[in-house]
Amino acid sequence: MIAEDTHVGMFAGKVALVTGASSGLGEAAALKFAREGAKVVVAARRAEQSARVVERIVELGSEALFVSTDVSRAADVERMVKTAVDKFGRLDYAVNNAGIAGPRFTPIAEVTEAQWDQVMGSNLKGVWLCMKYEIPAMLANGGGAIVNIASIYGLKPSDIGHGPYCTSKHGVVGLTRSAAADYGQMSIRINAIAPGFTLSEMVDPTRPGAAEKYQALVERHSSMKRLGHAEETANAITWLCSDTASYVNGVVLPVDGGSVTRMY
Repeated sequence: MIAEDTHVGMFAGKVALVTGASSGLGEAAALKFAREGAKVVVAARRAEQSARVVERIVELGSEALFVSTDVSRAADVERMVKTAVDKFGRLDYAVNNAGIAGPRFTPIAEVTEAQWDQVMGSNLKGVWLCMKYEIPAMLANGGGAIVNIASIYGLKPSDIGHGPYCTSKHGVVGLTRSAAADYGQMSIRINAIAPGFTLSEMVDPTRPGAAEKYQALVERHSSMKRLGHAEETANAITWLCSDTASYVNGVVLPVDGGSVTRMY
């Protein structure tokens, strides 16, 4: 007789919230949580794309909920967390991934105030707002784990005229480490991922003229000389949320193929 497969996933009975989950890293993380048994809150601005992610989660046998959210708006974020708790009764994990690229190939003195404020609002203020409302929900449940999405440009300067984005991600690193110190003793672990260049809507080498640019970037930033895949980052995210990372708090984990130190 063949034994029945009783595997239900390491997050069975848990609830995960992922912002920016309509595509890319956020979508991959949402699907990974679902495969491991979690119920998933898909938070994003784009309804049609998010609905497809919800459908995929349901096809995997889990439950999902889409909440339209602009993370730069406090009322949206408060509603996002309240809706998650009202629907599923708890919040165990959060991935604060939503963000924008902002101006590229633009020297810092040429960045407009509106551009600066938009990037900081989504990428830095948005992460703070998410934690502001996620943490009380987790405390009410006895604890949890948060993963903020920074960038390799949160650990070093941008080399592509990408100052606002780089500054915002440095801010996410500092915010993560500070929050981890505040709440580690309260059974909430807070860590960050620093992805390298990873295939997504934002990093699409199939666009005209883009392949050569991204090849140059991976030569500079990945010792593996390739772009990453969203699933590779999702694996790191869910590991940080899992019990196997139970003593990991306040770290910023690069997922970038290794830094480049070679001379050839």
